[in-house]
Amino acid sequence: MSIKKIALIGNPNSGKTSLFNHLTGLNQHVGNYPGVTVDKKIGYYLSPEQEKIEVLDLPGVYSVFPKSEDEKVVYDVLENQEHEDYPDLVIVIVDASNLERNLLLFSQVYDLKVPVLLAVNMVDISEAEGRVIDYKKLSELLSGVPIVPINALKGKGLEDLKKAVFKYENGKENWKPFLEDSFILNGKGKHHLNGHYANGHSNDQIKDTQTRYKRIDQILSFVINKDKINSDRKKLTRKIDSIVTHPIWGFGIFLFILFIIFQMIYSVAEIPMDLIDGFFGNLSSLTLSLLPSGSLTRLFAEGIIPGIGGIVVFIPQILLLFLFIAILEESGYMSRVVFIMDRIMRPFGLNGKSVVPLISGVACAIPAIMATRTINQWKDRLVTIMVTPLMSCSARLPVYSLLIALVVPDTEFAGIINMKGLALLGMYLLGVVAALGAAVIFKWILKAKEKSFLVMELPLYRTPRWKNMMLTLVEKIKIFVFEAGKVILAISIVLWVLASYGPREQISKAVQEVSKTGLGKEEYEQKIATVKLENSWIGILGKKIEPTIKPLGFNWQIGIALITSFAAREVFVGSMATIYSVGQDLEDEESLIQRMSSQKDPDTGERVYNLASGFSLMVFYAFAMQCMSTIAIVYRETKSWKWPLIQLFYMTGLAYIGSLITYNLLS
Repeated sequence: MSIKKIALIGNPNSGKTSLFNHLTGLNQHVGNYPGVTVDKKIGYYLSPEQEKIEVLDLPGVYSVFPKSEDEKVVYDVLENQEHEDYPDLVIVIVDASNLERNLLLFSQVYDLKVPVLLAVNMVDISEAEGRVIDYKKLSELLSGVPIVPINALKGKGLEDLKKAVFKYENGKENWKPFLEDSFILNGKGKHHLNGHYANGHSNDQIKDTQTRYKRIDQILSFVINKDKINSDRKKLTRKIDSIVTHPIWGFGIFLFILFIIFQMIYSVAEIPMDLIDGFFGNLSSLTLSLLPSGSLTRLFAEGIIPGIGGIVVFIPQILLLFLFIAILEESGYMSRVVFIMDRIMRPFGLNGKSVVPLISGVACAIPAIMATRTINQWKDRLVTIMVTPLMSCSARLPVYSLLIALVVPDTEFAGIINMKGLALLGMYLLGVVAALGAAVIFKWILKAKEKSFLVMELPLYRTPRWKNMMLTLVEKIKIFVFEAGKVILAISIVLWVLASYGPREQISKAVQEVSKTGLGKEEYEQKIATVKLENSWIGILGKKIEPTIKPLGFNWQIGIALITSFAAREVFVGSMATIYSVGQDLEDEESLIQRMSSQKDPDTGERVYNLASGFSLMVFYAFAMQCMSTIAIVYRETKSWKWPLIQLFYMTGLAYIGSLITYNLLS
């Protein structure tokens, strides 16, 4: 029987998804397994005989013992030959630099009596550490299971893997159990494996796992030349960990690293940001001068270009943020951060496994919320989902950057500490404090009784692979620009139309009133542009909501940006760029920050954007649920509108109250 369907399985971060992407290219789609929220990724590739092979990307798991939704899905697919996704062949991807742990999952899958092929990934890292693997001997000791060395990230070994799949269908496997007295194989095991031990471990299961590790150690003693393993790196790792994982010094080092990161985000990114800002300003002016005058030209010059430029200008800072996160992950330090933060978070009632989603939330709340699937206890997982959006994500960075540039003095403390970088660090720490505080409240309300623990491996420190990091950064920036860009483009067009047109009689009356004031030419033109904007459709809407947000120090322009940025937080900057460009003289090359900085409150004559209103607005964005995509993913993960709606209301209320307190304290 020829192979029509293969399944990929492996530990998280084993390279399984990279292999799936290389095998299937763009020929893939994502759905859900029936009745659960776990992703179901399916793709296709052509065999040497040009037959379509279906590839199923199973969730990344450490074991087939079902303690989470992901593990339950994997077990259900592989154990039941009647399952619609039961594969003809399973490819188990293992990390060559960590075979001891990875082969545990392989042994369990193998004992489910499914046809198995072993793909050994990250061979380059293993060899760099001095680890030499005898693949032929390993295959013999694993009852002849075919083994293919690969580099999933670079796509190396792909053709060898396809050939091994093709040869597999023409061969026979002499199956023998990995363990003679396997907990998975014996009669009592199946009942225990069927999800009944989601909140605990049976003695039989523990004994089975311990026995498997002993057998794996025996096998690896024959196939790995331990004399060549880089013991110096292990010694160095232990010495570094004695400092960076220290209960006191470890946390201090982590805070210092954050401090350096946010200082550099401002100091290093300033020059490229100024260049980008100037480019889009010149582009708007050039558009007005080269194209025929008219509504379409003004739409491009006053709406689309400023809107897109308002988000592109922050790419250097976002790039730096992702770069630093990638360095922490690649070097192995991020695992230490999880370990350090676990001790701190436990008094707040969070599961140890909640650390990973919360830290991931600094990049984006959507994958962070999806990462909560590894949390076994439902209540612990729900609490993590409810507080993760309070972590300041990369979409908030443009908002913080714009407002800090407006209201925080560009000064240095002690000659080295940039006050703007310090303010940015403070906003991120505020998100952490808010998440921990909300977790305490939710734990008290939901009254979770399950006790949890964090089991993780601290990898050896290694030099970051710069090429891999650059590829990852390019991909993340592409997603950020194009995903946010589509929304900003649409909103910029709508905003420009609403800001450029309004009730004719109302606008004419307002213009006539200005004509009676006897202002000079320049002041007159500026006043005309202002009253036209205030009496446009967007101005009318803004004036309607202004009384509600006035106590926070916000005017009607900010109110409009608050509404539009509900689509995505970063839209705030694009919205402000469009609002403050309509009717302005774009040929004076005045930047958005300069236009916003010069705006005065018509009632008091004071600057609209001062220290009180600026920090009030930042606090609002730190707490508010300004992201439709996050609401959608929370609904998907909880399978109920109840929790995303609770999240929306409690975060909006927290944002309003926090903003109100901030404004009154700083006024």
